[in-house]
Amino acid sequence: MLFHFSEEPNIKVFKPRQSKAFPHIEPAVWAIDKSHKLHYCFPRDCPRVIYWKAEWTNEEDLNRFFGESSVDKIIVVENQWLECIRNVKLYMYTFPDETFKLFEEAKTAGYYISHHEITPIKVEQVEDLIGKLVSENIELRFTPDLYPIRNKVVASTLDFSIIRFSNAKKDFVSKPEEGSNSA
Repeated sequence: MLFHFSEEPNIKVFKPRQSKAFPHIEPAVWAIDKSHKLHYCFPRDCPRVIYWKAEWTNEEDLNRFFGESSVDKIIVVENQWLECIRNVKLYMYTFPDETFKLFEEAKTAGYYISHHEITPIKVEQVEDLIGKLVSENIELRFTPDLYPIRNKVVASTLDFSIIRFSNAKKDFVSKPEEGSNSA
């Protein structure tokens, strides 16, 4: 089974659409696999940085990002989204997987695409998003500024997914780390 999350409760048929993030591919219906569905237990426009241990992650990055944690995945969200996360009505659509194929450009993110119209098998409301997230083996962190963690994660050997980052607050000016050169 594959999944799609929406704030719309009554979608009867999903039609392929052009992706803003991947404009070079044909219009598609997007879905997420079971192991990545927690990435979407958020309001659609909520920016988030998600990172996890991968088989290629080096020891230095494991210690740097997970040294004080017992989890394998961390999700970081801006503080300003807390109330919206608490109050959003979110619906999880379940799709049959017959016409979907793994989206190879981002295969570790669990994306699947279909170029066919999809009728969902079922839809259910996802309630208490924060409770659902923290009941899993992840850490949910809040920060006033996503830019520093995004920059560090992208430069690391971790696997990651950065979702809706264009919606991140832009009025922060991230200061260079101590010891770095700045012009």
